[in-house]
Amino acid sequence: MANDSKKTVLITGCSSGIGLKIAVQLAKDPQQRYHVFATMRDLKKSGKLEAEAGETLNKTLEIRQLDVNSEESVKKCIAELPGQTVDVLLNNAGVGQVGPLESFSMDDFRKVFETNFFGVVRLVKEFLPSMKKRRSGHIVVISSVMGLQGIVFNDIYAASKFAVEGFCESLAVQLLKFNIFISLIEPGPVNTEFEMKLMEEVARSDFPGADAETIRYFKEVYLPSAHEIFATLGQTPDAVAKATVRVIGMEQPVFREQTNPLYTPLTALKYADNTGELSVRTFYNLIFNYGSLFHCSLNLLKCITCNCFRRRVMPV
Repeated sequence: MANDSKKTVLITGCSSGIGLKIAVQLAKDPQQRYHVFATMRDLKKSGKLEAEAGETLNKTLEIRQLDVNSEESVKKCIAELPGQTVDVLLNNAGVGQVGPLESFSMDDFRKVFETNFFGVVRLVKEFLPSMKKRRSGHIVVISSVMGLQGIVFNDIYAASKFAVEGFCESLAVQLLKFNIFISLIEPGPVNTEFEMKLMEEVARSDFPGADAETIRYFKEVYLPSAHEIFATLGQTPDAVAKATVRVIGMEQPVFREQTNPLYTPLTALKYADNTGELSVRTFYNLIFNYGSLFHCSLNLLKCITCNCFRRRVMPV
């Protein structure tokens, strides 16, 4: 059971990737400040987490079943927690969807929003009353830079993250009155098994419903560029986890934390021009008109971020 002197942390989506790494890093904190409840929808996928947790398993880290899309599952998980509350709620569970808009059904949209947006809302609603009563709490959401700057062919995913950003920004103002903090963690590209599997799947898809020209642009322009961006700018889940753990440890946690400084210039374009023309046309030109400049820029970044310089530019 959790020690009262430790902060209790509940994390969703811990079977792999960022969620798994955050859970393990918190559980292995040298000062033993945290007791982690690492949750996942399917407990049959807990093997990797159990292996990485090592000696912390069932000590500073406990694994629980939780499906963010099921109100019944959420309530059952909370009922089994000591005191039915936590100090830190970390929303990490998410799904992705990439491709031409016309090839997706409305059900596809609903599935992404059900997890990425309503899953967050569902957890926050359940934990908020107890946090308000205690006048203490920290809500952390793994968002994305795509919640700030939409990227071509990521319409559904970007829309869900924009929704999360707006929801949290509105809520953050209210909750300061109760000494409750909200933090949005905004990674850029992250090299996870989930991301790689998604890219492999979309490369094989025929995308029924989309016109031939759009599919050609997607497969011949977007996919190669996306692979190059991940190879150049992509972070490891460990790097994102370290940035997240640092925010959790702050006395007054920041509201936004972009984990990858190499991606900052791209998101800055949006705020440099309130008409939106600068960011929209810059992305358009880089992808469709000035591909050679785009590739040269990435090659320059590859040189800057080679192994001998990586420590200087990656978050610690």
